[in-house]
Amino acid sequence: MSTTGKVIKCKAAVAWEDGKPLTIEEVEVAPPQEHEVRIKIVATGVCHTDLHFLYTSHRKGGFPCILGHEGAGIVESVGPGVTKFKPGDKVIPVFVSQCGECKNCRSPRSNLCDNSWWSKQQYDGKTEPLGRITCKGRRIIQFEGLGTFAEYSIVYEIAVAKIDDDAPLDKVCLLGCGVSTGYGAALNSAKVQPGSTCAVFGLGAVGLAAVMGCQAAGASRIIAVDINKDKSSKAKEFGATDFVNPNDHDKPIQEVLSSLTDGGVDYSFECVGNVELMVSALEACNKSWGVSVIVGWNNTEMLSVSPVQMIGGRRWTGTVFGGWKSVESVPKLVADYMAKRIKLDEFITHTLPLEGVNDAFDLMTAGKSIRTILKM
Repeated sequence: MSTTGKVIKCKAAVAWEDGKPLTIEEVEVAPPQEHEVRIKIVATGVCHTDLHFLYTSHRKGGFPCILGHEGAGIVESVGPGVTKFKPGDKVIPVFVSQCGECKNCRSPRSNLCDNSWWSKQQYDGKTEPLGRITCKGRRIIQFEGLGTFAEYSIVYEIAVAKIDDDAPLDKVCLLGCGVSTGYGAALNSAKVQPGSTCAVFGLGAVGLAAVMGCQAAGASRIIAVDINKDKSSKAKEFGATDFVNPNDHDKPIQEVLSSLTDGGVDYSFECVGNVELMVSALEACNKSWGVSVIVGWNNTEMLSVSPVQMIGGRRWTGTVFGGWKSVESVPKLVADYMAKRIKLDEFITHTLPLEGVNDAFDLMTAGKSIRTILKM
Protein backbone atom coordinates (compact mmCIF):
# COMPACT_ATOMS: atom_id res chain seq x y z
CA MET A 1 0.00 0.00 0.00
CA SER A 2 1.36 3.41 -0.99
CA THR A 3 2.39 5.81 1.78
CA THR A 4 2.45 8.85 -0.51
CA GLY A 5 0.55 11.74 1.00
CA LYS A 6 0.06 9.95 4.31
CA VAL A 7 1.58 10.30 7.74
CA ILE A 8 4.15 7.56 8.38
CA LYS A 9 4.57 6.10 11.85
CA CYS A 10 8.06 4.74 12.44
CA LYS A 11 10.86 4.38 14.97
CA ALA A 12 13.37 7.07 15.86
CA ALA A 13 16.00 7.61 18.54
CA VAL A 14 14.89 10.76 20.34
CA ALA A 15 17.04 12.99 22.55
CA TRP A 16 14.58 14.56 24.99
CA GLU A 17 17.14 16.67 26.84
CA ASP A 18 20.85 17.36 26.84
CA GLY A 19 23.16 14.85 28.44
CA LYS A 20 20.58 12.04 28.64
CA PRO A 21 20.58 8.73 26.73
CA LEU A 22 18.43 8.58 23.61
CA THR A 23 15.20 6.59 23.74
CA ILE A 24 13.56 4.65 20.91
CA GLU A 25 10.14 6.13 20.24
CA GLU A 26 7.34 5.88 17.72
CA VAL A 27 7.24 9.13 15.78
CA GLU A 28 4.92 10.50 13.11
CA VAL A 29 6.49 11.81 9.92
CA ALA A 30 4.18 14.10 7.95
CA PRO A 31 4.02 14.13 4.13
CA PRO A 32 6.58 16.40 2.45
CA GLN A 33 5.55 19.94 1.66
CA GLU A 34 6.73 22.15 -1.19
CA HIS A 35 10.37 21.51 -2.16
CA GLU A 36 10.76 18.76 0.44
CA VAL A 37 11.74 15.11 0.09
CA ARG A 38 10.70 12.29 2.42
CA ILE A 39 13.43 9.65 2.71
CA LYS A 40 13.39 6.13 4.03
CA ILE A 41 16.68 6.02 5.94
CA VAL A 42 18.48 2.71 5.39
CA ALA A 43 21.71 3.35 7.30
CA THR A 44 23.44 6.13 9.20
CA GLY A 45 26.84 6.69 10.71
CA VAL A 46 27.24 7.86 14.30
CA CYS A 47 29.42 10.99 14.29
CA HIS A 48 31.16 12.66 17.21
CA THR A 49 29.28 15.87 16.39
CA ASP A 50 26.06 14.12 17.43
CA LEU A 51 27.61 13.31 20.79
CA HIS A 52 29.07 16.83 21.10
CA PHE A 53 25.63 18.37 20.60
CA LEU A 54 23.98 16.02 23.08
CA TYR A 55 26.41 16.84 25.88
CA THR A 56 27.48 20.42 25.20
CA SER A 57 24.64 22.23 23.43
CA HIS A 58 22.73 23.69 26.40
CA ARG A 59 20.79 25.60 23.78
CA LYS A 60 17.30 26.67 24.68
CA GLY A 61 14.84 25.09 22.30
CA GLY A 62 17.35 22.51 21.08
CA PHE A 63 15.31 19.56 22.36
CA PRO A 64 13.55 17.21 21.84
CA CYS A 65 15.70 16.31 18.90
CA ILE A 66 16.44 13.48 16.50
CA LEU A 67 20.21 13.42 16.07
CA GLY A 68 22.08 11.92 13.13
CA HIS A 69 23.41 13.61 10.01
CA GLU A 70 25.40 10.92 8.21
CA GLY A 71 22.65 8.92 6.57
CA ALA A 72 21.71 7.36 3.26
CA GLY A 73 18.38 6.12 2.05
CA ILE A 74 15.71 5.86 -0.62
CA VAL A 75 13.24 8.55 -1.64
CA GLU A 76 9.76 7.55 -0.48
CA SER A 77 7.86 10.60 -1.81
CA VAL A 78 8.42 14.20 -2.85
CA GLY A 79 6.52 17.41 -2.26
CA PRO A 80 5.15 19.86 -4.82
CA GLY A 81 7.77 21.54 -6.99
CA VAL A 82 10.38 18.81 -6.61
CA THR A 83 11.66 17.79 -10.04
CA LYS A 84 15.15 16.38 -9.41
CA PHE A 85 14.06 13.38 -7.35
CA LYS A 86 11.49 10.64 -7.61
CA PRO A 87 10.42 7.74 -5.40
CA GLY A 88 13.00 4.96 -5.47
CA ASP A 89 16.05 7.20 -5.96
CA LYS A 90 19.03 6.41 -3.74
CA VAL A 91 20.16 9.56 -1.96
CA ILE A 92 22.42 11.00 0.70
CA PRO A 93 20.98 13.94 2.68
CA VAL A 94 23.61 16.61 3.39
CA PHE A 95 23.81 19.10 6.26
CA VAL A 96 25.42 21.76 4.05
CA SER A 97 22.97 22.24 1.22
CA GLN A 98 23.56 23.61 -2.27
CA CYS A 99 20.77 25.72 -3.71
CA GLY A 100 22.89 26.74 -6.70
CA GLU A 101 21.49 30.28 -6.67
CA CYS A 102 22.89 32.19 -3.68
CA LYS A 103 26.15 34.17 -3.69
CA ASN A 104 28.09 31.39 -1.99
CA CYS A 105 26.79 28.68 -4.28
CA ARG A 106 27.70 30.72 -7.34
CA SER A 107 31.23 31.32 -6.09
CA PRO A 108 34.00 28.73 -6.51
CA ARG A 109 35.55 30.08 -3.29
CA SER A 110 32.95 28.62 -0.91
CA ASN A 111 30.87 25.51 -0.36
CA LEU A 112 28.48 27.13 2.08
CA CYS A 113 24.92 27.94 1.04
CA ASP A 114 23.04 31.00 2.23
CA ASN A 115 19.78 29.08 2.02
CA SER A 116 20.83 26.07 4.05
CA TRP A 117 19.49 25.50 7.53
CA TRP A 118 23.09 25.06 8.74
CA SER A 119 24.22 28.50 7.60
CA LYS A 120 21.16 30.29 8.94
CA GLN A 121 21.27 28.57 12.33
CA GLN A 122 24.92 29.44 12.87
CA TYR A 123 24.24 33.11 12.29
CA ASP A 124 20.91 33.76 13.98
CA GLY A 125 20.94 30.95 16.55
CA LYS A 126 17.20 30.53 16.14
CA THR A 127 16.37 28.92 12.82
CA GLU A 128 15.12 25.38 13.32
CA PRO A 129 14.34 22.98 10.50
CA LEU A 130 11.05 21.76 9.22
CA GLY A 131 8.98 20.48 12.13
CA ARG A 132 7.48 17.64 10.12
CA ILE A 133 8.18 15.01 12.77
CA THR A 134 6.21 14.73 16.00
CA CYS A 135 6.29 12.41 19.01
CA LYS A 136 3.76 12.25 21.84
CA GLY A 137 2.21 15.41 20.49
CA ARG A 138 5.48 17.35 20.54
CA ARG A 139 7.37 18.78 17.57
CA ILE A 140 10.76 17.10 17.17
CA ILE A 141 13.75 19.04 15.87
CA GLN A 142 15.83 17.35 13.17
CA PHE A 143 19.51 17.82 13.96
CA GLU A 144 21.27 19.85 11.27
CA GLY A 145 18.08 19.76 9.26
CA LEU A 146 18.38 15.99 8.78
CA GLY A 147 17.73 13.79 11.82
CA THR A 148 18.91 10.48 10.38
CA PHE A 149 18.53 8.45 13.60
CA ALA A 150 15.06 7.59 12.33
CA GLU A 151 13.48 5.19 9.87
CA TYR A 152 12.08 8.13 7.87
CA SER A 153 13.06 11.78 7.61
CA ILE A 154 12.07 14.86 5.64
CA VAL A 155 14.76 17.05 4.06
CA TYR A 156 14.75 20.15 1.88
CA GLU A 157 15.47 19.20 -1.73
CA ILE A 158 18.53 21.49 -1.81
CA ALA A 159 20.02 19.25 0.90
CA VAL A 160 19.75 15.97 -1.00
CA ALA A 161 22.33 14.37 -3.29
CA LYS A 162 21.22 11.69 -5.76
CA ILE A 163 23.70 8.83 -5.98
CA ASP A 164 24.43 5.66 -7.98
CA ASP A 165 21.63 3.10 -7.81
CA ASP A 166 24.21 0.38 -7.14
CA ALA A 167 25.86 2.14 -4.20
CA PRO A 168 25.72 0.22 -0.87
CA LEU A 169 23.89 2.61 1.45
CA ASP A 170 25.42 1.16 4.61
CA LYS A 171 28.85 2.23 3.33
CA VAL A 172 28.33 5.45 1.37
CA CYS A 173 26.35 7.00 4.23
CA LEU A 174 29.78 7.95 5.64
CA LEU A 175 30.14 10.44 2.81
CA GLY A 176 27.37 12.50 4.41
CA CYS A 177 29.87 13.96 6.88
CA GLY A 178 33.00 12.44 8.41
CA VAL A 179 34.91 10.97 5.48
CA SER A 180 34.04 13.79 3.10
CA THR A 181 35.07 16.36 5.71
CA GLY A 182 38.51 14.96 6.47
CA TYR A 183 39.29 13.95 2.90
CA GLY A 184 38.27 17.34 1.53
CA ALA A 185 40.16 19.21 4.25
CA ALA A 186 43.37 17.95 2.68
CA LEU A 187 42.39 18.21 -0.98
CA ASN A 188 40.21 21.34 -1.02
CA SER A 189 40.90 23.41 2.08
CA ALA A 190 44.66 22.94 2.55
CA LYS A 191 45.36 22.04 -1.07
CA VAL A 192 48.17 19.73 0.02
CA GLN A 193 50.99 19.69 -2.53
CA PRO A 194 52.94 16.64 -3.74
CA GLY A 195 56.10 15.97 -1.75
CA SER A 196 54.91 17.94 1.29
CA THR A 197 54.92 17.03 4.98
CA CYS A 198 51.65 16.83 6.91
CA ALA A 199 50.51 16.23 10.49
CA VAL A 200 47.03 15.04 11.39
CA PHE A 201 45.89 15.50 14.99
CA GLY A 202 43.19 13.04 16.09
CA LEU A 203 42.58 9.72 14.38
CA GLY A 204 38.86 9.25 14.45
CA ALA A 205 37.04 8.86 11.14
CA VAL A 206 37.63 12.51 10.19
CA GLY A 207 41.34 12.37 10.99
CA LEU A 208 41.86 9.10 9.16
CA ALA A 209 40.05 10.58 6.17
CA ALA A 210 42.42 13.56 6.33
CA VAL A 211 45.34 11.11 6.29
CA MET A 212 43.77 9.47 3.24
CA GLY A 213 43.41 12.88 1.59
CA CYS A 214 47.03 13.79 2.26
CA GLN A 215 48.14 10.54 0.67
CA ALA A 216 45.87 11.11 -2.33
CA ALA A 217 47.40 14.59 -2.75
CA GLY A 218 50.90 13.08 -2.89
CA ALA A 219 52.31 14.11 0.50
CA SER A 220 55.66 12.41 1.10
CA ARG A 221 55.42 12.32 4.89
CA ILE A 222 52.20 12.08 6.89
CA ILE A 223 52.57 12.15 10.66
CA ALA A 224 49.53 10.83 12.53
CA VAL A 225 49.12 12.16 16.08
CA ASP A 226 46.92 10.56 18.75
CA ILE A 227 47.09 9.62 22.42
CA ASN A 228 45.54 6.21 21.64
CA LYS A 229 48.45 3.93 20.70
CA ASP A 230 46.03 1.46 19.14
CA LYS A 231 45.39 3.96 16.33
CA SER A 232 48.91 3.57 14.93
CA SER A 233 48.29 0.60 12.65
CA LYS A 234 44.96 2.00 11.47
CA ALA A 235 46.57 5.31 10.55
CA LYS A 236 49.23 3.55 8.50
CA GLU A 237 46.49 1.59 6.71
CA PHE A 238 45.17 4.93 5.47
CA GLY A 239 48.57 6.25 4.41
CA ALA A 240 50.38 7.61 7.47
CA THR A 241 54.15 7.24 7.38
CA ASP A 242 54.72 8.05 11.07
CA PHE A 243 52.75 7.81 14.32
CA VAL A 244 53.42 10.07 17.30
CA ASN A 245 51.79 9.70 20.72
CA PRO A 246 52.10 12.97 22.68
CA ASN A 247 52.11 10.98 25.92
CA ASP A 248 55.43 9.43 24.90
CA HIS A 249 57.20 12.80 25.02
CA ASP A 250 58.09 15.24 27.77
CA LYS A 251 57.75 18.37 25.67
CA PRO A 252 54.82 19.93 23.78
CA ILE A 253 53.75 18.04 20.68
CA GLN A 254 54.38 21.06 18.44
CA GLU A 255 58.02 21.05 19.54
CA VAL A 256 58.26 17.33 18.88
CA LEU A 257 56.91 17.74 15.36
CA SER A 258 59.09 20.75 14.67
CA SER A 259 62.20 18.79 15.59
CA LEU A 260 61.09 15.84 13.46
CA THR A 261 60.54 18.00 10.39
CA ASP A 262 63.34 20.58 10.49
CA GLY A 263 61.18 23.51 11.55
CA GLY A 264 57.59 22.33 11.21
CA VAL A 265 55.23 20.62 8.81
CA ASP A 266 53.85 22.17 5.66
CA TYR A 267 50.25 21.34 6.59
CA SER A 268 48.49 20.37 9.80
CA PHE A 269 44.93 19.31 10.55
CA GLU A 270 43.16 19.47 13.92
CA CYS A 271 40.43 16.82 13.78
CA VAL A 272 39.33 16.67 17.42
CA GLY A 273 37.62 19.96 18.23
CA ASN A 274 39.97 20.83 21.12
CA VAL A 275 41.00 24.49 21.14
CA GLU A 276 44.36 23.84 22.83
CA LEU A 277 45.13 21.24 20.19
CA MET A 278 44.17 23.72 17.48
CA VAL A 279 46.90 26.05 18.75
CA SER A 280 49.36 23.15 18.92
CA ALA A 281 48.54 22.20 15.34
CA LEU A 282 49.14 25.78 14.22
CA GLU A 283 52.46 26.00 16.04
CA ALA A 284 53.52 22.66 14.55
CA CYS A 285 53.49 24.27 11.10
CA ASN A 286 56.48 25.88 9.44
CA LYS A 287 56.52 29.48 10.68
CA SER A 288 57.01 30.89 7.18
CA TRP A 289 54.54 29.01 5.02
CA GLY A 290 52.73 26.38 7.08
CA VAL A 291 48.97 26.00 6.71
CA SER A 292 46.86 24.68 9.59
CA VAL A 293 43.26 23.63 9.04
CA ILE A 294 40.67 23.51 11.83
CA VAL A 295 38.50 20.51 11.04
CA GLY A 296 37.21 19.50 14.48
CA TRP A 297 33.93 21.04 15.63
CA ASN A 298 33.76 23.28 18.72
CA ASN A 299 31.19 26.03 19.18
CA THR A 300 31.55 26.50 22.94
CA GLU A 301 35.11 27.77 23.48
CA MET A 302 37.25 30.66 22.22
CA LEU A 303 40.66 30.49 20.57
CA SER A 304 43.61 32.61 21.67
CA VAL A 305 46.97 32.91 19.95
CA SER A 306 49.72 35.53 19.73
CA PRO A 307 49.86 37.42 16.41
CA VAL A 308 53.58 36.59 16.37
CA GLN A 309 52.60 33.03 15.47
CA MET A 310 51.06 34.31 12.23
CA ILE A 311 53.09 37.30 11.17
CA GLY A 312 55.87 35.32 9.52
CA GLY A 313 53.50 33.75 7.01
CA ARG A 314 51.72 30.88 8.73
CA ARG A 315 48.07 30.60 7.77
CA TRP A 316 45.14 29.38 9.83
CA THR A 317 41.95 28.32 8.13
CA GLY A 318 38.94 26.13 8.69
CA THR A 319 36.67 23.86 6.75
CA VAL A 320 33.04 22.77 6.72
CA PHE A 321 32.28 19.49 4.98
CA GLY A 322 35.78 19.50 3.55
CA GLY A 323 35.04 22.33 1.17
CA TRP A 324 32.89 20.14 -1.08
CA LYS A 325 29.90 21.67 -2.82
CA SER A 326 27.62 19.00 -1.49
CA VAL A 327 24.92 18.19 -4.01
CA GLU A 328 27.32 18.07 -6.94
CA SER A 329 30.30 16.56 -5.13
CA VAL A 330 28.80 13.72 -3.07
CA PRO A 331 27.74 11.69 -6.15
CA LYS A 332 31.32 12.01 -7.46
CA LEU A 333 32.72 10.82 -4.13
CA VAL A 334 30.35 7.84 -4.27
CA ALA A 335 31.63 7.11 -7.77
CA ASP A 336 35.21 7.30 -6.47
CA TYR A 337 34.34 4.74 -3.80
CA MET A 338 32.67 2.46 -6.33
CA ALA A 339 35.85 2.68 -8.45
CA LYS A 340 38.00 1.88 -5.37
CA ARG A 341 39.72 5.25 -5.44
CA ILE A 342 38.79 6.03 -1.83
CA LYS A 343 38.24 3.83 1.21
CA LEU A 344 34.99 3.54 3.16
CA ASP A 345 34.67 -0.03 4.42
CA GLU A 346 37.87 0.36 6.41
CA PHE A 347 36.31 3.08 8.59
CA ILE A 348 33.50 0.81 9.78
CA THR A 349 34.32 -1.05 12.98
CA HIS A 350 30.81 -1.81 14.27
CA THR A 351 27.31 -2.28 12.84
CA LEU A 352 24.28 -2.07 15.15
CA PRO A 353 20.50 -1.71 14.88
CA LEU A 354 18.92 1.68 15.64
CA GLU A 355 18.26 0.44 19.18
CA GLY A 356 22.03 0.30 19.71
CA VAL A 357 22.59 4.04 19.31
CA ASN A 358 23.60 4.58 22.94
CA ASP A 359 26.01 1.65 22.67
CA ALA A 360 27.51 3.37 19.63
CA PHE A 361 28.14 6.50 21.72
CA ASP A 362 29.75 4.37 24.43
CA LEU A 363 32.07 2.72 21.90
CA MET A 364 33.04 6.14 20.60
CA THR A 365 33.84 7.67 23.98
CA ALA A 366 35.83 4.57 24.97
CA GLY A 367 37.95 4.89 21.82
CA LYS A 368 36.89 1.44 20.65
CA SER A 369 35.28 2.43 17.36
CA ILE A 370 36.14 4.43 14.28
CA ARG A 371 32.64 4.52 12.83
CA THR A 372 29.57 2.63 13.95
CA ILE A 373 26.81 2.17 11.38
CA LEU A 374 23.19 1.97 12.49
CA LYS A 375 21.03 -0.08 10.12
CA MET A 376 17.29 0.46 10.18
